[in-house]
Amino acid sequence: MGSDQGQENEQPVHRVWIDAFAIGKFPVTNREYKICVEDQVAPAPPFWTEPMFAHPEKPVVGVTWDDAMAYCQWLSERLGQAFRLSTEAEWERAARGEREGAFYPWGDEPPWERPYPGFDSETGGPPRVGVAEPNGFGLYDMSEGVHEWCSDYFDYHYYRYAPEKNPQGPAGGQRRASRGGSWRHRIKFSRCAARSSLPPGFKYADYGFRVALTL
Repeated sequence: MGSDQGQENEQPVHRVWIDAFAIGKFPVTNREYKICVEDQVAPAPPFWTEPMFAHPEKPVVGVTWDDAMAYCQWLSERLGQAFRLSTEAEWERAARGEREGAFYPWGDEPPWERPYPGFDSETGGPPRVGVAEPNGFGLYDMSEGVHEWCSDYFDYHYYRYAPEKNPQGPAGGQRRASRGGSWRHRIKFSRCAARSSLPPGFKYADYGFRVALTL
């Protein structure tokens, strides 16, 4: 976990063991999140009806960390399983897709040297989920699309003292961790080890989430 060629908050590179888990094949989409909104569990996101965000198969954006947690709780009650957000360690493990040590889910090739069919030239905004190839675990959009909330509080220096087994993040903090790339950035693809964070109450047009499940 981590990278010697990224930012300081990705260092040191260290070995992590995590228990078995499942994670969503795609980020949660507008189509899926709409059911939660209709059940009055979470508010409609602020960008809900804008053309560049509204397609049913685009990832839902503009959700707070608490909104994402409320969705997981709602889904758990509907399906009888304990859905949750992934930890940073789980997310990075999933993103690597069996390419341990690689920069990106597909390997080390820079994203600007690869063809990518996903960006919406008609309306703009994030691409629809699943238009590019999956990684080795069959997961889509781990490097691009939207930042994804993780369960952890964020600490810039967390890797200096993180436990080797099932790290859950620090006990407290002002920001929540997130992972993945953003359609808004000049470079729209994120390395597997790249870390980001945001105050949990913020609603940004490039923040979504995917669900996880302990096995």
